Amino acid sequence: MTGSFLLMSAMVKPENNLNTFKEICQTSKQIEFSTIAACCYNSQYGKLLPDAFYIHLSALHTLDVQLQQYESLARSVAPQAELATIVKFSTNKPKVSYLFYPDFDTDPHPALHSSIQVDVETLTFNFRDYTDTDNPPILHRKETFVTPDYPLYEEFASLTRAQVALGLLYNTRGIGTRLGWEEKLKRYGVEIQGHTLVIRKNNNTNNNSADSIPTIPKIERHKAAIIRHDFSRPLRLALDAGLFGSETTFFDYGCGHGGDMQRIADQGYVSNGWDPYYLPDAPRIPADIVNIGFVINVIEDQGERREALIKAWELTQRVLLVSAQVLISDSQKGVMAYGDGVITKRNTFQKYYEQEELKVYIDQVLEVDAIPIALGVYFVFRDPAETELFRASRYRSRATTPKVRACIQKFEEHRELLTPLMNFMTERGRIPGKGELAQEEEICQHFSSLRRAFQVIIKATDSEEWEAIADKRRQDLLVYLALTKFSHRPRLSKLPPAVQEDVLGLYSSYKQACSDADQMLKSVGNTELIIQRCQESKIGKKLNNSLWVHISALQALDPLLRLYEGCASRTIGRLEEANVIKFHLQTPKISYLCYPDFDHEPHPTLYRSMKIDLRDLQVTYREYDVDDDPPVLHQLETLVTPDYPLYDKLVKLTLQEEERGLFENWQSISHLSGWQKCLKEHFTVIKGYKLYWCKDADPYKLKLFKNAMNNRKKEREKVMEVVENGDVAGIDGERN
Repeated sequence: MTGSFLLMSAMVKPENNLNTFKEICQTSKQIEFSTIAACCYNSQYGKLLPDAFYIHLSALHTLDVQLQQYESLARSVAPQAELATIVKFSTNKPKVSYLFYPDFDTDPHPALHSSIQVDVETLTFNFRDYTDTDNPPILHRKETFVTPDYPLYEEFASLTRAQVALGLLYNTRGIGTRLGWEEKLKRYGVEIQGHTLVIRKNNNTNNNSADSIPTIPKIERHKAAIIRHDFSRPLRLALDAGLFGSETTFFDYGCGHGGDMQRIADQGYVSNGWDPYYLPDAPRIPADIVNIGFVINVIEDQGERREALIKAWELTQRVLLVSAQVLISDSQKGVMAYGDGVITKRNTFQKYYEQEELKVYIDQVLEVDAIPIALGVYFVFRDPAETELFRASRYRSRATTPKVRACIQKFEEHRELLTPLMNFMTERGRIPGKGELAQEEEICQHFSSLRRAFQVIIKATDSEEWEAIADKRRQDLLVYLALTKFSHRPRLSKLPPAVQEDVLGLYSSYKQACSDADQMLKSVGNTELIIQRCQESKIGKKLNNSLWVHISALQALDPLLRLYEGCASRTIGRLEEANVIKFHLQTPKISYLCYPDFDHEPHPTLYRSMKIDLRDLQVTYREYDVDDDPPVLHQLETLVTPDYPLYDKLVKLTLQEEERGLFENWQSISHLSGWQKCLKEHFTVIKGYKLYWCKDADPYKLKLFKNAMNNRKKEREKVMEVVENGDVAGIDGERN
């Protein structure tokens, strides 16, 4: 699957009952330009940039039918358009360009020879020739323009992966032209031969040989193994996800020093491992959970890398944990390009994957659909039904069992017996199916059926609360089913029994549930609708260009926003320590932000972030832990729901901070240094979740400040009184 904007929208085929292309097509005047732009954004294939969408001529048939017709209209006036290589659709004006790259297949970065730009409104065109230009535009990432079945797709993609690994494509300034690109290659000490990245020939060797090439050092894989004092990320995530049961067995394939293997054994599980350097003679034993953690990224031989992944999978009886290094910083010093990765200063090999690339690799080698759990970490279940059950559980929102509000004798007599049924109804939003509730037989003895027992529960509680829970579970189910569109949506019979019961208990049919899910999925591609839902959200902190939500409040969001976030997390995975999610409004992006002290500090600082661009699934990762002036977060209560443990304290603190005028200049307090300066200027010290006056403040200045603060408070109280009385005109009178 390629990285196009909002893959979930692209996977949904247009619904129509027409039999011919002519019946489907509209005239250009009937097609709104916003529709054309949306078709570009939602295309499964092609390269999307901020103001344009590019696709190879061979992939035009994959476009939305309206976009095909739009292009056909432009082609009708463009001479020799059929000889073009790339078609460019402007996404901010009605123009289509035909770009001629005659060396597209043979040149790793072909130069533009000429272009024809068509104005689709006036049906006029302009021609431009680049053949006499010394510094023509060139192409990068050629695989993004074509479909995966293009004959040279893997060759193109392999080159891109090597360039990404070395950091050549992260800072794109200047590399869009031939001279700028050649300068960057020279600066990084590499060159491209065919579609292979190689070490540049050294012209400063002692023997003065222009053809001398630096000697490749011997790769020492065992040095990549590190000594940990706690569980590795994959194991910690597996434990947190509840994958380990009382009888679970574990095997660590490529265990290094054996830290994870020992710590799992200390937890009381049967645990074994093997490593080609540290434990070469240990038997490779099948196990319920097998971990191949940060192994495939240190194997320089591609065949051996593939073999290691397959052997680990062969040992897996239930779930395989796969992890690898992802991303690489913009400039890497002390590394040498080698194969599809780099050699580090310690003579170890590192293959740095892009997150989606890692999923594609796992899926292709093992013929599975791996689940992204975090950056560089995937779970692969042996049983497809367990895969779907795990996925569904990740999108189930929290719900609270309704309180008992009426004294019903029959309910009180059997309250203990009915409690498991109430808990099940809260968890699933429906009556249990046959065999799903352990107490089913006993309940039926007293109430004839589970349904009649639930009628007694309703009398003692609130029926509207139970209906709200059922509706919440219907929305959860829609989010899950919509996200199955990323891969192959299972037939009803292939779903886990519990999910089958959910469908039948909450919907009239599986077909109807899938139809509603697809409709929701299409809505995710509507940028204006997403912006509207963010702006109207009752949950989260709303800024001009973004919506910020604490991870604990995610499930309380509008289902469409949950699906929008799910499109990012299902494909890329969340940053595992992230506790704040940022929805960008101006561009289709989602950021996962890590504030380690969110639950302990009233104004926590940002530790790290991961931003996902949903147009091409590019990931930007940034660390702030060494930053002397990191961003700081304010008004935490706006990011959470009222049931957050510290909610009341946070609300009270923010009110006091507003009264002191601490938030009057947001720009100046966005980073730690500015916030500390603001506190000092306002004679304020924060201890816990309370404000105190500085003990060393000048008494006279402090008195003036308190007087000004009291005046602001009185003014605010007057305005609030007028508002409460409904006297809007009185507000102007007070201001005057």
